[in-house]
Amino acid sequence: MSLPPGFLDELRGRLSLGQVVGRKVMWDTRKSNQAKGDLWAPCPFHQEKTASFHVDDRKGYYYCFGCHAKGDAISFVRETENVSFMEAIEILAREAGLPMPERDPQAQEKADRRTQLAEVMEEAVKFYRLQLKTGAGAEARDYLARRGLSEAAQDRWGIGFAPPGWEALREHLTAKGIEAELILAAGLARPSDKGRAPYDTFRNRIMFPIRDLRGRCIAFGGRAMDPNDNAKYLNSPETELFDKGRSLYNHAPAREAAGKGHPLIVAEGYMDVIALSEAGFPAVVAPLGTAITEDQLRLMWRMAPEPVIALDGDTAGLRAADRLIGLALKELSGHNSLFFLEIPGGQDPDDFLRADSETGRKERRQAFQELLDGAMPLVRKLWNSEFGKRSTETPEQKADLDKRLRGLVAQIPDPDVRKYYGEALKQYRFEAFRPQNWAPEFKRKPQRAATTAEAKSSLLASGVSEAQLFLARDRIVAGICLANPLATREFRDGLERFDVVDANARTIIDAVLGFEADDEGEAFINAIRAAVGNATVERILFDPLVKIQPVVRENYPLDIVKHEFAYHIAIVTSRRAQLVEKAEAEEDIDHLANETLTFRLRQAGLLVDRAMKGGGEDRAEFETGPNGARMKKEERTAFDRLLSQIDYSKGSGKRRPH
Repeated sequence: MSLPPGFLDELRGRLSLGQVVGRKVMWDTRKSNQAKGDLWAPCPFHQEKTASFHVDDRKGYYYCFGCHAKGDAISFVRETENVSFMEAIEILAREAGLPMPERDPQAQEKADRRTQLAEVMEEAVKFYRLQLKTGAGAEARDYLARRGLSEAAQDRWGIGFAPPGWEALREHLTAKGIEAELILAAGLARPSDKGRAPYDTFRNRIMFPIRDLRGRCIAFGGRAMDPNDNAKYLNSPETELFDKGRSLYNHAPAREAAGKGHPLIVAEGYMDVIALSEAGFPAVVAPLGTAITEDQLRLMWRMAPEPVIALDGDTAGLRAADRLIGLALKELSGHNSLFFLEIPGGQDPDDFLRADSETGRKERRQAFQELLDGAMPLVRKLWNSEFGKRSTETPEQKADLDKRLRGLVAQIPDPDVRKYYGEALKQYRFEAFRPQNWAPEFKRKPQRAATTAEAKSSLLASGVSEAQLFLARDRIVAGICLANPLATREFRDGLERFDVVDANARTIIDAVLGFEADDEGEAFINAIRAAVGNATVERILFDPLVKIQPVVRENYPLDIVKHEFAYHIAIVTSRRAQLVEKAEAEEDIDHLANETLTFRLRQAGLLVDRAMKGGGEDRAEFETGPNGARMKKEERTAFDRLLSQIDYSKGSGKRRPH
């Protein structure tokens, strides 16, 4: 409907924004100056204690200095009441005492026709409700009781029963003076192709009224009582009132609840919606069929920017989720998205929430709330769906996965969203195909009380500079990655197997490996800063031991950079292996004091020596002892000097005289 020129200006002129907003807020009298139309209150759009929401009543605009919400009276009603533009106009017009413009005669005639059909539908609701309470509805009542629906809940949802007869509803409506043509137009009866009288659309079914945003019954959904019925669920045919692809079950109550901050949940069936709403999740809707249409998706996004999809976990529900992903990607923006809730065991929400006792129902509600809090974002659902469709063992299968994902992401119209989806999917791919770490896990094992004093003088504890250098090699490798991203990708296999202890270093290495930009230098580092955070990058680049590395400060050929990678990784890996052997030897020394321990420790030491020699000349002088162990000359000299002071001739252990 179009509004005549000047109508909105007259509407705004008749309204006081302060009065419109005042229905929803409590003014701060100390901060407000009502005489000048300068009004302040806590913001109704976000939780706060201070009065940061400002209304300029003379200009007719509001603005929140906290969440930056702004607008006029129409936008305020739209946001707080969760209604469309025209509905907000109608609300304000009634409040201002301003009649809405008359529609053209044809539009008025069409509206009258729809009103007539809605009245026929309401008569059908009353008939079905009455039939549920009769003897014919006993089996239906038992079924609803088994599904946990009390009589009060049945009344709230207007649930009824269509008796088995072929003409029960039609005869009832005809007796009330309703024309046969209106009964057919409302979809309550169907014409016979055998020349007989029209017959009822619904027979022997539990009936669920489907209502529009104005609360009018526009259609029915019927659940068959006969297990052999061809259609378990049957909806009304499309009519002048009912467009299946543009309607949602429980639309109006859910919109109101979503406007009050409840998360919007999209379930699959009528019983799921009722079970969730009765359990304390009032913002819940269902499509009228398994597949969600584009129009229904847009209706959901008008209610809430991030609906949570809780379709059944069976095959049909999974296919519906896949179709919905395809629809959503074509409509994504920075303001709208989806989350997906997966219920364990392939259950639907109704099955999951059902319990025999009140205690059990409370536990189920809490469990569902936890599932809701942990709902999966659309980008993760997209990855899981495509990753699970086919094996990814071979390079060809991995390439096919990449191709499918690129094709889907290309459908996203918003370039910024498309960019971030691409980056997220690259990260998921990196995590899925990254080889397992081959280096031994570095865990410092607890010392026994008897060896605590000895441990304090060990290499790890007493050599503070070496311990710092040892842990800093992780950061050195990360610094080389930042300075040489192209060489980093050439050395991908070695880095993916490198077991990194330092958390910041691990973040940087993973980010560089997952980043496919071709540029280097400051531009690349800035891109990594944006991806992982400036603080993480600076902890690496400003580490004193990283800054002095020539390969970080200057440009070197690819082979030298790869040699530096291999050198530092080899030192870290061998040293950690030696620490593991040492810790295990300390545990085994009481019951395995033989040459096995000596051999294991010697081999671990040789690994460290070889790693150290890989990076430069070892200037220490060594001698080989009778048992094959290498010893520094200065240590051997000190040991001989100690022996020379001991008198072995008399076995007394006394020192020889100087």
